[in-house]
Amino acid sequence: MLTLDKIFQASVVLKDIVRSTSIVSTAGITDNCELYLKPENLQYTGSFKLRGSGYKISMLSDEEKAKGVIACSAGNHAQGVALAASKCGIKSLICLPDTAPISKVEATKGYGAEVCLVNGCYDDAYAKALELKDEMGYTFVHPFDDEDVIAGQGTVGLEIVNEFADADAVIVPIGGGGLISGVAYAIKALKPSIKVYGVQAQGAPSMYNSIKHGGIECLKSVSTIADGIAVKQPGEHTYELIRDFVDDIALVTDDEISSAILALIEKQKMIAEGAGAVSVAAAMFNKFPIDGKKVVSLVSGGNIDVSILSRVIERGLMKSGRESSLLIELIDKPGQLKDVSRIIADLGGNVTSVHHEKNGATSDVNGCYLRIDMETRNYDHVQQITKALKNGGFKLVK
Repeated sequence: MLTLDKIFQASVVLKDIVRSTSIVSTAGITDNCELYLKPENLQYTGSFKLRGSGYKISMLSDEEKAKGVIACSAGNHAQGVALAASKCGIKSLICLPDTAPISKVEATKGYGAEVCLVNGCYDDAYAKALELKDEMGYTFVHPFDDEDVIAGQGTVGLEIVNEFADADAVIVPIGGGGLISGVAYAIKALKPSIKVYGVQAQGAPSMYNSIKHGGIECLKSVSTIADGIAVKQPGEHTYELIRDFVDDIALVTDDEISSAILALIEKQKMIAEGAGAVSVAAAMFNKFPIDGKKVVSLVSGGNIDVSILSRVIERGLMKSGRESSLLIELIDKPGQLKDVSRIIADLGGNVTSVHHEKNGATSDVNGCYLRIDMETRNYDHVQQITKALKNGGFKLVK
């Protein structure tokens, strides 16, 4: 049974295993609240997961340690188990979905684990890990639905209360629910006035649906850039703890997550993966009643695959109005492009690419299409340019 004493015990055990991540203030990310960050992306292995796995493995008997441990993960739990096992000098085997980023697979191996790639998503890796556990006699280290693991994650909540007791709210990412279960339990036990909010990706709303509908549900599929929280079915322990101790849960879109990743890079010089940025996205896009409040967003991890980072940034730029595209229907005559470019330049827009198409199905036989890609300040700036082009007699298709 999860208790506050167990979480305090975990904080003592983990002193030599994890790094205490100090809360940092932000500027320019959102204007609706006083936003702070709990940067678990700066944790050893780049994620909070080391806390739960470190405490779980420290509690094993000598016999269990001799046989080794097995785990399944989308990446971050894998690295936590691998490092914790290596510190204890025991063997670890990690089952990962074959969709896990190469960087996470290689990092897991680098911490000393043997890796087994499984076709499918997290839940398929989970089934394979249970199969190998029974076959080989390993101890299974669950990524979220285990009370020792939850207690380890709960040490994040202790640190938040100890450092920032006057916080009004804490926003926490949810995948399987281990992190927010421990954090919410600790915070509500020590400072029940602090609101604890959870966030899931819109493409993987397993806990959101379960809580809203009053029972554990399993999704048929998941699809989100926040691969670290792409879990089809929440755990039994975590479902009950979230139901009892979390104030509300909201969803964020992939575009909103991308915007949060971009904001963290630009405003905080901080790298977050999709799963880690959902808490910031929730604050940025007003998912909870936090206006004027002191809010801590828990950035749970920073292990983003650099091969997709540029695409995520591009998506964030589009979502925030920093990049935009216009399709203009023109009469094909000299000077049209010059006039369009002049209007955009006069208003401070920067044209980055131009595509001129004569063969489009325009309303005029002498017509053509002009696609303009440009850099802009925000959506208001885009609207300003759009209005000026219309006032200049140009027909905008979109």
